[in-house]
Amino acid sequence: MIALTLRLLAPFLVVGVLMLLLRWTWGRGRSLAQREPRSGRPDDYGLLVPVAAPADTEEALVLSARLDEAGIRHTIVDTTSGPRVMVWEDDVERARRTLR
Repeated sequence: MIALTLRLLAPFLVVGVLMLLLRWTWGRGRSLAQREPRSGRPDDYGLLVPVAAPADTEEALVLSARLDEAGIRHTIVDTTSGPRVMVWEDDVERARRTLR
């Protein structure tokens, strides 16, 4: 009798556990590692190297468009020293030539 009950309830238990795991994984609750974003120094960005120090965000977007046209991967970062255009180490020389 107990074996029959377990065989009937086991699929429901498995589906229930999976539903709880998926709800926990994809839920829009608070992050367990939540923190406020902060700006760092220009040399705090790991493998990214600053190649330009634009005066404002608009100038950074203009430089970004030039790098896009040249096919150079890049990002704009708001550092403690102001906005910076950053590229990977392998693309530094090519990016600097493009931005001249």
